[in-house]
This record gives sequence, structure tokens and C-alpha cells, in this order.
Amino acid sequence: MDLTTLERLPLWIGGAPVAARTTRYGEVTNPATGEVIRHVPLGNADDVDAAVKAAAAALPQWRDFPALRRARILMRFRELMDAHKKDLAKIVTAEHGKTLTDAEGSITRGIEVVEFATGIPHLLKGEFSESVGTDVDSWSLRQPVGVCAGITPFNFPAMVPMWMFPVALACGNTFILKPSERDPTLSLRMAELLKEAGLPDGVFNVVHGDKEAVDAILAHPGIKAVSFVGSTPIAKYIYETGARNGKRVQALGGAKNHAVVMPDADFDFASEALIGAAYGSAGERCMAVSVVVAVGSAGDAIRDRLASRARKVSVGAGNAAGVEMGPVITCAARDRIMGYIDRGVDEGASLVVDGRKPSVPGHGNGFFVGPTLFDNVEPAMSIYRDEIFGPVLCIVRAESLKDAIAMINGNPYANGAALFTRSGHAARAFQQDVDVGMLGINVPIPVPMAFYSFGGWRNSLFGDLHVHGMDGVRFYTRGKAITARWPDDGSEAPGFHMPLMG
Repeated sequence: MDLTTLERLPLWIGGAPVAARTTRYGEVTNPATGEVIRHVPLGNADDVDAAVKAAAAALPQWRDFPALRRARILMRFRELMDAHKKDLAKIVTAEHGKTLTDAEGSITRGIEVVEFATGIPHLLKGEFSESVGTDVDSWSLRQPVGVCAGITPFNFPAMVPMWMFPVALACGNTFILKPSERDPTLSLRMAELLKEAGLPDGVFNVVHGDKEAVDAILAHPGIKAVSFVGSTPIAKYIYETGARNGKRVQALGGAKNHAVVMPDADFDFASEALIGAAYGSAGERCMAVSVVVAVGSAGDAIRDRLASRARKVSVGAGNAAGVEMGPVITCAARDRIMGYIDRGVDEGASLVVDGRKPSVPGHGNGFFVGPTLFDNVEPAMSIYRDEIFGPVLCIVRAESLKDAIAMINGNPYANGAALFTRSGHAARAFQQDVDVGMLGINVPIPVPMAFYSFGGWRNSLFGDLHVHGMDGVRFYTRGKAITARWPDDGSEAPGFHMPLMG
């Protein structure tokens, strides 16, 4: 049975597709055509409970697997993901709308986390101290947390889940994935490939759903840790609710990423980089650049180049040849983005490139917004304040690098920021003084490699630890310290006083 062709999707529990207990179903559309292509169950508390029971039953055996054995299963999963990458990208494009090239690239970035996870046996090593006291040794262990859950967004249906579950599984946990109900099918295909790679039944489960399923995850006492990526209001809700229920939580929220362009920058290089960063994936990236801060004389030069290139961006169905930017995810998303463009005009910003009426022949019912560019944007405007999550780029002006940094640090979001310059002095000041989690120097989207951790500051992250990298290992494990003595018969035992070492 090919799960990706079903009109009604199942859940994946205990190593097999199962029918949902819920009676509610949502529509999955092709954003390029507006056509409903399948329906997804909106799971309830009973569905979540069934997944937790399967994950809990599988936990003892999986936790006791040697770490290297777990890693070898992930190695086979990595090979299968790579072998099927083009077909997986087609699923992403059909349900999300991004171009095939972009979809394939996002899957590759997810595979890189799997590659990192295959090396986790080395990272699970503890520390050992000999003779911390007379005939006393002490050491530490890192052990799995238990049943973990991931709640992931629509914009990266492969990459973001793979930020989570490969690390969790490699550390010895079992996992429940609640993917976005807008593009859920790829999660089932990954479940199949994990099973093909040799993952024991119940170690990885998929429960589709909306808020009802999310709330059931947050309330279930059998789930010990929750990872989330999405908007800031929901991230805050996830963090507060999960923590209140005694769970370990990492919740990554929204962003308003700034790119500072200095007068000494290579404007041709910077503009081309910024076009991709702003309009790639129709701006539906938490690391998309949505604000260009033009310093001093850089303003007109970068605006003219951005405007010229934005007008040439080819917009169309993601599976069409030569297309650079596909549709946004839903009709509601399109209408919301259009509304922001209207408000930007009403608030007095200069609309340099208007993307409200893109021409996409043969796709009149698709959810398209063209590249949009505003100049003379002020921080009080809604198009600057709010996370639009669409192909809308704003230019604000600053007199100095110091002013630009103050603007970035005054924003409630702190996910990513970039600087375009030829000056090492400016770059050093930028990287030292900007209070943001991820920075790029002449790199517009500074998403770190898998062996570093991904995450922002302020309203872009709720929790202490970022995803993947060493923070991921720390999140999905708990530390345990052991102190041991092996006395000879007749040795004096400790008394009532506080034991002393030495």
C-alpha cells in the first residue's frame, strides 16, 4: 500500500498505519492549484494515548540497545532518505508549494542532522574521575528522557522533524511526531523508511492533528519532553503549558530577521543573496530575511538592485521548470499577506515592487503572492513590527552601523541577522554586539550546520536549549552522577556527619 496516494491518510502507531479514532478530518490542498488532494485525520486524545502506549512499550528495549546499534539503524535510514530524495521532494512540493529544488535542498539539510546523529555514541560518553576521595571514584552518565514528542510546522515538513527525532532516537528515546496538518504526508513516508531501516515497532509514531492533538500531547503524563517550531504566540503557549505539566520543553518561535548592508558592501553580491533569502520558499522560512537595514549611502544602491531583481523572479508551480518561487501554503495565508501589503501602503511606506497580482498562467486558483518590496519603512509600521511570513521585504534606513545594531536589538524577535560588508572591523562589532542567536557575515541565511545548534533569543525561543547539535543531545538526555567505593571487609562505614572526601 502506497500511503502517499491515499485519499484519507492514516496515523502511524506501533510500526504500522492505523485508522484514526477521531471523526474529524482536514483538507490538504495543492497550493499551486487550490485543489484538495487528500484528507488528514485531526487526532484526538485517544489517538495520542495510543501512540504514547506504543512508544512506552517500545522504550525499554530501544533504550537498552547499544548506542552503536541505534546509530547503525539511523545510518540505514540516512541512506534510504538520500536514495528517495527526489520522490520525497515531490511530496513536499505537492503539499507545500515550494520548488522541487528548494524541497530537495531542505531534505538534504535534514539528512545532515541524521548524519550528526549517527555519531552520537561518541557524544553520550560521560566523565570519570578516579580517587575523588580515598578509594572513591566518581563518574557521570547521560541517559534518555523517555517518550518524546515533536510538534512541527508546515514550512519544512522534512527538515524540521529531522532536527528532532534522529537526535532523540539516537539518544535512546522513543518519539511521537505531530506534523503540520497542512502537509502531513511526508511524515508517513519517513515512518515507512525508518521501519525499512530496521527501527523496532513503536519507537517512532505519527499522530496527525490540530490544537486538540497538541493539547493532548502537552497534557499526557507519559510524554516527558516536547520540541516545537512555529509562531511565537504558539511557542509561548507550548512552553508554558508543557512546563506546567512537568515536561522538558524547547519551543522555537517566530522571527523578523534583519540584514544590514554597509556602504562598502558588494551591492551586486548582496542583492542577489538577499533576493533568495527574502523570496525563496515564498518567504515562508523562519530564517527568511524580511528587513534590509541600509546604512548611509547604501540605501538607494541596494534598493535599485533589489527592485530590478525582484521584478525578474519567476513565480509559478513549484514543479514547473525554471520557477524560482512557488505559492504560499493556503488561501488564508495569501489573503493575510495581501492585507499586510495593503496596510504598508496605507501606513505610508513606498511600495517599490507590488506582488499582489502575480501573473501565473494556468493557475488562477493557486495561492500566489509575487515578490514585494517596500522602501522607507519605519519601525512603527505593521509591516516592520509583525512577522508576515511571506514574500514581503522591507527596507529601512540607518545612519550608522551602531544605529542598525540598536534597531536589531530593539526588536522583540532575535532569530537571525546578517551583515554585508568588506570591513573586518564592522563584522567584528556586529558579531559582538548584536543580541541574536544566529548571525551571518556576508551570509544571508545563517542556518548552522547540524553539528552546531539552531535557535534564537528573546521571543524567538522559549526554553534553555536549541535544537540539534550538542544542545539537542543535552535536551534529549538527563545527566546522572555516580559515586562509588568498594571497601574491604571491616572498613569503617560513614557516620552521621557529612561525608568528606580526601
